[in-house]
Amino acid sequence: MSFLSQTLSRVKPSPTIAMTNLARELAAEGRDIISLSAGEPDFDTPAHIREAGKAAIDAGHTRYTAVDGIPELKRAVADKFRRENGLDYSPRQITVGTGGKQILYNALMATLNPGDEVIIPAPYWVSYPDMVSLGGGTPVIVTGSLENGYRITPEQLEAAITPQTKWVILNSPSNPTGAGYGQEHMRALTDVLLRHPHVWVLADDIYEHLVYDDFRFVTPAQVEPRLIDRTLTMNGVSKAYAMTGWRIGYGAGPVELIRAMANVQGQSTSNPCSISQYAALAALTGPQDYITESRAAFQRRRDLVVSGLNQCEGIDCPTPQGAFYVYPSIARLIGRRTPGGTVIADDRTFAMELLNATGVAVVFGEAFGLSPHFRISYAASDEQLADAIARIRGFCGNLRQEPA
Repeated sequence: MSFLSQTLSRVKPSPTIAMTNLARELAAEGRDIISLSAGEPDFDTPAHIREAGKAAIDAGHTRYTAVDGIPELKRAVADKFRRENGLDYSPRQITVGTGGKQILYNALMATLNPGDEVIIPAPYWVSYPDMVSLGGGTPVIVTGSLENGYRITPEQLEAAITPQTKWVILNSPSNPTGAGYGQEHMRALTDVLLRHPHVWVLADDIYEHLVYDDFRFVTPAQVEPRLIDRTLTMNGVSKAYAMTGWRIGYGAGPVELIRAMANVQGQSTSNPCSISQYAALAALTGPQDYITESRAAFQRRRDLVVSGLNQCEGIDCPTPQGAFYVYPSIARLIGRRTPGGTVIADDRTFAMELLNATGVAVVFGEAFGLSPHFRISYAASDEQLADAIARIRGFCGNLRQEPA
């Protein structure tokens, strides 16, 4: 009999973390590595937020807090939803956790029973299916194609819903594709959900503020207010304010759900870091200039990466609406050989051969549920990105087409 839980057989390690760790190990060995695998801003946390964290320490805010957040932060989160999204939540409908990931995890642990299904559009963030499996549920994958901008259609959503469906997860803009559901696309999905009152909506809005060109962010309960009583709207400070290491996420939903999530959190981690909560309070209530500045930098980098990748032999890279990822197709490279004779049989092989040959670390598309693709995070300097694109271009140019 195995000492380890059978639950672990249903989950696997995060491929994004694995590739990031591998890149770090190679760099420590002296390799010239450009890691484009991690999903975090490369900017410093804004100064006023850092100062708020220091002030919290000096003020003695270093003890336990309420399990799911200090009252001041909950009020600030409610104000944010009202101000930016037109959603009216009271503080008792707000929960604060150790990152957005914990908010999602708490919700699924608090609600899933064996046999419950959760619809997950693909390409998806790598943790969604494994979280569902850990909760005893069944992930139901619905694939959005490159031709549809990686978005699922209302017809696909309708076909995936069964009497066992408990949640649908909607992540816009998306990790890994950067694809967004605008007003029209989101309305088409919410119209379907109105016809199925047993299905709840888990809206992952973590990339809300990183949108480009004329794309306008919307969240499901904003588009269709009749869904608010069965929607959990999740967000956080990690991406918008370069606070990944501070570990603060938050969510809003019906009181019964929020209480249940607090119970899960109370028996696992208890409260998020007290110091980080006061820093997050400063982020939400203080100057917002950083968001505008970082968005402009990310859009410039997006354009650099998309243009450069589309000049690489065999790569097709669409232009994302948001986040800081691109998700190019390598369908035209499958079957080609490296100078060393390795066949590019799939995107995992492509990613490993690219890393070994050039030192550029990316994440293979298999991890996100749609192949043959790979993900690049362009949360890196312009110089690093230009260097990485040049290396990728050289790698693809050296792949040999097998004779027919």
